[in-house]
Amino acid sequence: MRVDAHHHLWDLKAVHYPWLMARGERRFFGDPAPIQRDYSVSEFTNTAVANGIGASVHIQVGADDPMREARWVQEVAEDNPSWPAAQVAFCDLTGRDATANLEALTRLPTVKGIRQIVGRSSEEDFATGTNRLLDDPNFLAGLRKVAELRLSFDLQLIPELMQQTASLLSRVEQLPVALCHCGSPSDWSREGLKSWEQSMLHLARLPQVSCKLSGLGMFNEGWTMDEVRQILETCTELFGADRCMFGSNFPVDSLRSSYEEIVSVVSDVIPAADQEKIFGNNAARFYRL
Repeated sequence: MRVDAHHHLWDLKAVHYPWLMARGERRFFGDPAPIQRDYSVSEFTNTAVANGIGASVHIQVGADDPMREARWVQEVAEDNPSWPAAQVAFCDLTGRDATANLEALTRLPTVKGIRQIVGRSSEEDFATGTNRLLDDPNFLAGLRKVAELRLSFDLQLIPELMQQTASLLSRVEQLPVALCHCGSPSDWSREGLKSWEQSMLHLARLPQVSCKLSGLGMFNEGWTMDEVRQILETCTELFGADRCMFGSNFPVDSLRSSYEEIVSVVSDVIPAADQEKIFGNNAARFYRL
């Protein structure tokens, strides 16, 4: 069974996403205007099935009410029992109610992990202050609670924060971590990718960290096969075939690529002997599908 380990859904009548509905605001991944509409499970699964995918992991995506989003995703999963699904929900691990919220999320059967974004892009992080999480002792305590509850953590951050993040994660060795979007390499110049690779080493040395081959078009609108090949090959060399998993990042990556293009480029780069792991088994094991 092939698994898409990173995608989103939204029903704009059921859940409100402030970032998504902000008009005329270009984001680090491009102009969101084409995706400012409902993106249903049927639309996603029809596309995924056409590309050989048979299960998926929904990732939280900035709802103003994270618990409402998690419950809505649970309802979608229950309404579509033939589609194996898990979800990664949001929880503010620094909040006073973090433990209660985490425990409430564990009562939703599809919730297998938590994501609280550490870094999106240097410009947006400066404005939002998300990267200050790494200096907050409550964040470390929250990560330890996530591990205690046998949940995983989806890690989205920028290369500049990887060394500090690796040091933090080394203090929660029992926490399974999925690094989102190949570690967000925003600078695709030769020097930029060399610096990104050196930063990735800090996380790759931690056996608890896996890497999602996702978000390939978020930082480069006109990406080429050679550029993507270098990124994918670096990720698989650093983490190994047992710690990498495919993700489409749809519908966000639909701004830059078709689903078919994303599957095709990963298929072309990953050796045939490793595709069963990277396209399915690793994600199924990590998210307990």
